[in-house]
Amino acid sequence: MKDKYLCIMSSIERLHKLFLDVIKTELDRLGVYDINNVQALVLYHVGKAHLTVSELTNRGYYLGSNVSYNLKKMIERGYIEQTVSTHDHRASIVKLTAKGLDFIKKFDAALSRQVALLAGQEVTPSEVEQGSDLLRRVETFWSSLLIRR
Repeated sequence: MKDKYLCIMSSIERLHKLFLDVIKTELDRLGVYDINNVQALVLYHVGKAHLTVSELTNRGYYLGSNVSYNLKKMIERGYIEQTVSTHDHRASIVKLTAKGLDFIKKFDAALSRQVALLAGQEVTPSEVEQGSDLLRRVETFWSSLLIRR
């Protein structure tokens, strides 16, 4: 079981890198050169929500990248706007601009194409669901290990 456990964990790392490469290819196909693949994922996860910077970080949407740097770049390039929270002046709220919303529509279409192509590879919705369930349980397990410290 240990060998399979390590194999799954190595696969997660490789899959994440490959997915970022796929996103970069999609950005090129869409002619989007002013954000990177990690920033594209963040924009997608923000969607129509209004989130604090700490919510973005806590939800894991930054995947280990530098929150401040990426936010600054997405604000400068007109994808995100940042305002001070009316409830807590120490916190700032981020939301997508019209440009950001337009981008996530195009990006969502690209993800939908990928899902359709995956179905053509004889990957069933049930298998995708099982994989998702497994990864969620591993995430819960790892989180519990960190809490036990």
